Amino acid sequence: MCSDLQPEGASMDEPAISVQGLSKVFRLYDRPRQRIQQLLFGGRTRKYYREFHALSDISLTVAKGQAVGIIGENGSGKSTLLQLICGTLHPTAGTIHLSGRVAALLELGAGFNPDFSGRENVSMNASLLGLSPAEIEARMDDILAFADIGDFIDNPVKTYSSGMFVRLAFAVIAHVDADILVIDEALAVGDAAFGQKCMRFLRRFQKTGTVLFVSHDTAAVTALCDRAIWLNHGTVVAEGDAKTVCERYYGHLFGAVGANGRAPEDSEANGAAPDAVPAPAPAPATDTPDATGGSPPRGPVPAEDWVDGRRAWINESTLRNDLEVFAFDPTGGDFGAGGARIEDVRLTDEAGTPYSWIVGGEPVRLRARIAVLEPLDAPIVGFFVKDRLGQTLFGDNTFLNNKRLACPASPGQVLEASFRFPMPYLPPGTYTVAVAVANGTQTEHVQHHWLHDALMFKSHATHSSAGLVGIPMFEVTLECHATTATGSAAALAPGSAP
Repeated sequence: MCSDLQPEGASMDEPAISVQGLSKVFRLYDRPRQRIQQLLFGGRTRKYYREFHALSDISLTVAKGQAVGIIGENGSGKSTLLQLICGTLHPTAGTIHLSGRVAALLELGAGFNPDFSGRENVSMNASLLGLSPAEIEARMDDILAFADIGDFIDNPVKTYSSGMFVRLAFAVIAHVDADILVIDEALAVGDAAFGQKCMRFLRRFQKTGTVLFVSHDTAAVTALCDRAIWLNHGTVVAEGDAKTVCERYYGHLFGAVGANGRAPEDSEANGAAPDAVPAPAPAPATDTPDATGGSPPRGPVPAEDWVDGRRAWINESTLRNDLEVFAFDPTGGDFGAGGARIEDVRLTDEAGTPYSWIVGGEPVRLRARIAVLEPLDAPIVGFFVKDRLGQTLFGDNTFLNNKRLACPASPGQVLEASFRFPMPYLPPGTYTVAVAVANGTQTEHVQHHWLHDALMFKSHATHSSAGLVGIPMFEVTLECHATTATGSAAALAPGSAP
């Protein structure tokens, strides 16, 4: 879907999207015959339908270059708002002004002819989005490479899976030189590697274009968007910084914030005394026994002891963080000057045996083998672990050890890098490992080969309840103290009560 509404002489200061007083009312008929009755006999005093107010008096402005997320529960009006902005629905009241070409990815399969082949649908959609036949022909190979659906491109799209639909549709809108990109939940479909490819494109697009993004995934909105708008029952509840709005929405979902976006009245307003629950007194400093019954270690912890104190219990329970590791993928999207080539990446044990299944909290080694094609006087090898949104969770490189591990390499030689670390506990989902080899220093170097999705692994279960990753805990304690009349605290024996 495309809307190219920029007037001649449009100013750069003009907002990309301006919506004022927008409302949308749908007519709901209980029986088919009521449509005819309304047409023949309906009027101001007699109606054969009920009204559903999908949107009520919405006003918003999106500046050029901004990424804005729209969040809300099902039925809040998110998709209706996008369809009005894109022109697939007409508003009941209000105005919409767009400055620039709009490319939209709305509901799954929208704009595709199911009987046409994928290639024919690419040509049709690209022409609707404003490309000339010559431009379509020139960009066809890039579009097909981005979609990466192989021989299915010449099959009717009615035979496609939902993931293939999204791949093809996203590939088209990524190559039409749009000024405004509108996406409605499309990134929720598809595999992790394609999702990361889309996120890399969106981050590049943000540098020059405007993004309007609807999602139930507040993590995606926070990671991608500058601002967020929270809709509820067709009205704007909150608008502002993406992190702040998403936190308020999250509180609403779990009952801490009302549907009007405000927190419940405080305890004083409800008649509770402000000091009804006293603050706990600080516990005296004591040596707390560790999991083995001894005192906690003082000073640096030996590397061999870098394990979670709860590991045995966790690994015997249903909360064990099982991670399924997939094989090295040399086709995971790459770039570089070509002075080296990454030939293998794997997660192994200490003996070098590749893992196909690992457990969060356990020590692992990430090993990378690189073929040297040109002289490298100061090679650096590094890696990043990323989640499905393309957010970097952790990573490292060999630069800080280069003085001790100086390893100039000549053509024909092989570089082998190894990183030993405890695998964090990861929330369920798919993760990728990007590996790169460069030559130079941390701040000034030439990137010779960067492989985006060299390795992939999937987390199936975890005890981690918050955050992007969970770190191994050397020790976790919980103590109960009795408060004396003087206000000091006295430790209770384990299991005793005050």
